[in-house]
Amino acid sequence: MKVAVVGATGLVGTEMLKVLEERNFPLDELVPVASARSVGKEVSFKGKKWKVVGMEEGIAAKADIALFSAGGSTSKEFAPKYVAVGSTVIDNSSAWRMEKDIPLVVPEVNLSAINGAKLIANPNCSTIQMVVALAPLHKEFGIKRLVISTYQSVTGTGKDAWDQLMKERSGEAYNPVYPHPIDLNCLPHCDIFFDNGYTKEELKLVHETRKILGDDSIAITATAVRVPVYGGHSESVNIEFDKPFTVEKVREIFAQTENLIVMDDPTNNVYPMPRNVHGKDETFVGRIRRDHSIENGLNLWVVADNLRKGAATNAVQIAESIL
Repeated sequence: MKVAVVGATGLVGTEMLKVLEERNFPLDELVPVASARSVGKEVSFKGKKWKVVGMEEGIAAKADIALFSAGGSTSKEFAPKYVAVGSTVIDNSSAWRMEKDIPLVVPEVNLSAINGAKLIANPNCSTIQMVVALAPLHKEFGIKRLVISTYQSVTGTGKDAWDQLMKERSGEAYNPVYPHPIDLNCLPHCDIFFDNGYTKEELKLVHETRKILGDDSIAITATAVRVPVYGGHSESVNIEFDKPFTVEKVREIFAQTENLIVMDDPTNNVYPMPRNVHGKDETFVGRIRRDHSIENGLNLWVVADNLRKGAATNAVQIAESIL
């Protein structure tokens, strides 16, 4: 089994290598691929050094599986070329997610959507963790409406954003990634703004959630906020169901949901936080409580490591399912 990791030296690519090693993915040969400035560098994997190659060399290697985390424009240009030589591409960018014939997959939710596809899209990090919790509830009670507020780690923007935060704190000069300082601040601005006043990140939550759950009738609105946090994204999710529910039944459903961990004991200050979930592959949920302002309303707090379940782990889980 030959596996290429495209974008191997970036934050998510590095995490993909970690996850492949931790989960003992059965590969015989690793092909780390990156941009020209990283070609010739070495990455460590299972006690061995592997030399980073360029995009064309990566294509020529004809990997069985290619995990892409190299940005949308790179994916648009090169993913079809990898597919053309026989690779199954699992892409972490937003390039293919909303294409009609490209499966958008969260293994705990809609693995059957792959159906032999050679190009598979990894959803947005904030969408992945949310639908792990929402999918079983939608199946049981039917989701009518979602109101989502996210609190997203700077690592979701990339290494340069983390560097900005650290250099702000140390007083060093930095090249700004954000339009304002991020340390001791919250930016209600994730990705670009559209004419309708919503950001790209907010609309990803709308459209990707509907596609993954297979239901375009769900009314969804979102506000995405960047926070000076390392380790994970947090989400406040307000749900209005079609059918009556009990909180006890919700807890029962969560207890049976794969890779979902309930941390919900507020009297003892137990609830998920990015500090708890950093480095973990599961999704965590807490603050489970009825919304008394509407007939069938529920509030949840959902947290996951955005570089793990929100990106690398989800992609590797898809690769495992292909095996």
